[in-house]
Amino acid sequence: MESLDALTSLVAGGGVVVLSGAGLSTESGIPDYRGPSGVARRHTPMTFQAFTRDPLARRRYWARSHLGWRLIGGAAPNAGHRAVAELQRAGLVDTVITQNVDGLHGAAGSTSVIELHGRLDEVTCLDCGNLTSREELDRRLREANPDFVARVAGVNPDGDVDLPDEQVAAFRPVDCGICGTGMVKPDVVFFGETVPPQRVTRCFAAVEQARSVLVLGSSLTVMSGRRFVIRAAKRGIPVAIVNQGPTRGDGHATVCVDAPLGVVLPQVAARVGAGTPLGV
Repeated sequence: MESLDALTSLVAGGGVVVLSGAGLSTESGIPDYRGPSGVARRHTPMTFQAFTRDPLARRRYWARSHLGWRLIGGAAPNAGHRAVAELQRAGLVDTVITQNVDGLHGAAGSTSVIELHGRLDEVTCLDCGNLTSREELDRRLREANPDFVARVAGVNPDGDVDLPDEQVAAFRPVDCGICGTGMVKPDVVFFGETVPPQRVTRCFAAVEQARSVLVLGSSLTVMSGRRFVIRAAKRGIPVAIVNQGPTRGDGHATVCVDAPLGVVLPQVAARVGAGTPLGV
């Protein structure tokens, strides 16, 4: 395949910055919003404004997220995540910028990971600022809701689920376990929030120092990730995209591969001597 040859050649040059999206985690059982395994979301994503101002909206979020965490927390890295880690250990990938909040790059062994939108396995108190683990919050929520039983109709990439209102009404949220009264929120960027400026600055710096940018499993629909592709293109830095389906960055790319990442990435890693072919 000519595009796979071009992709391999680009990666073999080293200095790669990876920009990953939800499509990389679909083979770990976490659905994508827009790709082939995408789910039709029946409710709009939680906004920061609704979460902080509306107790009912906050209850709804925690009831749904409490159930969705079972899937996210139990997910394991797939062949695509492992291939990225192998390429990094081989010295070909410098930095991983991920739009995902599942922590699977780190679990696969990647380092120098910038988690653009935060991570679901940490919880922050909006009053005292302390970070705690999601496992600890999960334990406290279980204790506060010993009889909470609900049927999950579908899980979204951010760990939220579809849940009927009558089941939400039976759920009891909890406050911060450290200060005792603070409002807790997963340490992720909600709609209506902005990514911390210093995090964005780190991403731009990594892109500007890269020899190439490799986009994995992102439709680049939102500017949060697409801006890095645009910056690379403006600087004359080659961009390669591996995704199932078209993306809004295709016009900036020198290489586009439309194929499953769990197949393509191990092949690339094997070709450059950084891993073994899938199934070996």
